[in-house]
Formats: sequence, C-alpha cells, structure tokens
Amino acid sequence: MTTVQTTVPPPPAAVRPKVVARAGLYGVLAVNVAVVTVFFVQAGFASNALIVIGRLLGLYGALLMAFQLLLVARLPWLDRRIGMDRLTSWHRWVGFGLLWTLLGHAVFITFGYADSSGMDPVSQLVDLAETVEGVLRAVVALVLILVIGGVSARYARRRLAYETWHFIHLYTYLAVVLAFTHQVAVGTTFTASSFATAYWYGVWGVALGAVALGRLVLPLWRNMRHQLRVSAVVPESDNVVSIYMTGRDLDRLPARAGQFFLWRFLTKDRWWQANPFSLSAAPDGRTLRLTAKVAGDGTAGLRHLKVGTRVFAEGPYGAFTAMHRTRPEAVLIAGGVGVTPIRALLEEVEGHAVVIYRVSTDRDAVLYDELRELAQAKGAELHLVSGPVSPDKLAPHELVRLVPDIGDRDVFLCGPPPMMNAVLGSLRELNVPKQQIHFERFSLAG
Repeated sequence: MTTVQTTVPPPPAAVRPKVVARAGLYGVLAVNVAVVTVFFVQAGFASNALIVIGRLLGLYGALLMAFQLLLVARLPWLDRRIGMDRLTSWHRWVGFGLLWTLLGHAVFITFGYADSSGMDPVSQLVDLAETVEGVLRAVVALVLILVIGGVSARYARRRLAYETWHFIHLYTYLAVVLAFTHQVAVGTTFTASSFATAYWYGVWGVALGAVALGRLVLPLWRNMRHQLRVSAVVPESDNVVSIYMTGRDLDRLPARAGQFFLWRFLTKDRWWQANPFSLSAAPDGRTLRLTAKVAGDGTAGLRHLKVGTRVFAEGPYGAFTAMHRTRPEAVLIAGGVGVTPIRALLEEVEGHAVVIYRVSTDRDAVLYDELRELAQAKGAELHLVSGPVSPDKLAPHELVRLVPDIGDRDVFLCGPPPMMNAVLGSLRELNVPKQQIHFERFSLAG
C-alpha cells in the first residue's frame, strides 16, 4: 500500500549544504597545511636541500594520510551533505596524491643522506633501515601504500572482486599505524616543540577517532537500538525482490528517502556479505524497505530469506535527498532498478514533479504500479519510456519534449552508469545548471 508523506520540508536553503561542507573540508585542510608549514620552519632546516624537501613532503604526506581517514570515516554530517560517491572520488584522488608525496619523501630523504655520506642510494636506504629507529616501519608502510595504490588503479580495480579489493584496502590502516610510529620516532618537527607534538597527536587522534565513530561506534549503537528484522519478502518480478524490515524506534532513525544502507542479513551463509541497497520507500517510522535486482549469488539468495532474520544495517548514507533542493519543482529520472530511490523520493518531494522511467521493455518496469498510484495521489506526471538503447530516448530534444521547463527544475537521476552518463550529457547540452542536478553512483571507499 502506497502512502503519501504530508510533512512539508523546509524551503531550499540560500547556501547549499554541499557548498558549506565542501568549503569546510577545504578550509580544514588549508589551515592544517599552513600550521604544518609553520612548525616545519620553526624546527629549522638541514644543510642538505634534498633532505629539507624530503622532510617537508613527509609532513604533508602524514597530513594527507590523516585527511584520507576523515574522508572514509562515513561521518553523517559530511555524508548527508557531500555524498558517499563524491567522498569516495576525493578519497581516490587524495590517495594518489598521498602515494606520490610519500614516494617523493622516501626518494629525497634517501638521496639527500646519500649525498652527505657518499654512499649509493640503495646502500643508504638499507643503512637507514638498519640503524635508524622507525625507518624500516616506514619502508613497510610505503610498500603497503604502493600495493594499495596499484590495486586501486582503474585497470586493476575492474578485474578484482570487491571483497578482494576491500581486504587489500584494509591494510591501509596498518600503513597508517606504521607511518605514525615512524613519525614519532624520527620526526624532528614532531618533537620540535610541545605545541608541535600536541598538534600531531591531535591530528591523528581526530582522524582515527572519526573512523572509529563513523565505522564502528555509530553502526553498533544504531543496530543495538533498532534491532532490525525481516518482516516480509515480496517478489516483484522474476529477478527483483523487496525486503521489508521492522524494528524498534524507527521513527528515531535519521534516514531519508533517496538514501541507502549497507545491509547484512545475519544468516549462516550471508552474515559476512554487506550489500548497498537504496530504500525503495520513504521511511515511515515503522518499516524500512529495499528492492534489489538479482545480480549474482549474493542477491539471488535474498528471495530465500526467512521472516524474522536479524539484519545489521550500516547507514543511512548518501546525499541523494530532497535536502539539496534548489527549485520548487523537480524532475525524477530513473533507469531500471535505479527506480528504487526515485520511487522513495517521489513520496517526499513537494511541488509539481515529473517522473521519467526508462526501461528496455514495459515488463521491466519494477514498482511501476506503485509509481503510478503515487503520482496520481501527488499530482505528478509519470512517463514510462521503453525501447532499445538506440536511438537515445532521453536525448536533449526528447527531455525538452517531456519536460519543457526542465531548466527551471531540480533533476534527480539514478540508473545504470551508461544511462546516467548519457542523461548527464543531455542535461549539459540543455544548460541545466549544475547545482540543480542531483545524482549518486553509490560507490564506497575503504
């Protein structure tokens, strides 16, 4: 049964939450770069320019490593405003910057000391590792980061199972610990003053504390509080199933339409698998629902879940919500099973909405009856667009035909990556302002 949410959300904010969060992150990084530079200057310079550059790169590398932890901490305040996929993208690029910074640190330090001692660089590195406390740990940390960077490259990432990539990625935390102990042992700036020492302990404490809070404390606390269990398993088609869940105090769960969770169904054969699925209905304080398409052995087992199965859910995650509205009217564009967050959003969005649902054939239109009922209740327009990929039925002229005033609306988009890329291209051609386009690719870091 489809219900219509009657609570009117606040009007769009004058300053977008995404802008505030992004500016805050950039500002925090810039301030810390300045502080690190000041501490470095106060500590004095070595006589060898190569060593000076190497030490500065090492400090910046330590700061980037702490910033990396903040990006993957899954803190609700950042996630709701920026979104998991953007944070993941930033994590990726900061990670490659970190790799080159630490590699530069190792190269400049090694060649700098080799220049002073007259040894060849390889012998100098071996000598440092054998005679200076913490250097061997730093070498191991660098090797781990190089391996993690290698498997995170696009070519390797596409060929590795997610579980394999994730397991290798977990060694990042070991690299962080090794790098920190190296910094404590030999970092001249670390011990240059009590203020510098307190600062670095504070940086690492905040970074590691953020990870512990977002990745461990909050998920455990929320699951202990809400005690989710499967209440119904409903096949929607031959390869799509909806899972309904109930629990305690769900009206206190800070979830919104458009967000997703990492779901673990605690059965003997599934407890170790965490799959990201969007809510396919707006949270009503009593139940949660996800709708998933069979895409492998893991999702195929969903239709065999038993009522009463315990559920461990991490989240909610994502900035694909009405919180980021900038216009009073909206266009909701869904492709395939990407309709799930769109269907949930339709319950929550206020103002006139146009829903465009793109599928290969009419029988692929999952949840279409619910969409039609909900659209009628809310006075929204619903367009079912079916047919082969070519010709493009969501090309610019087709979008304008369906929504003549699309440039004056917020656009929410979710679907398969090729379809999303094509629609984003169409929106650019139509000069729809970037701040009015909302999408999420549901990618995860770390």
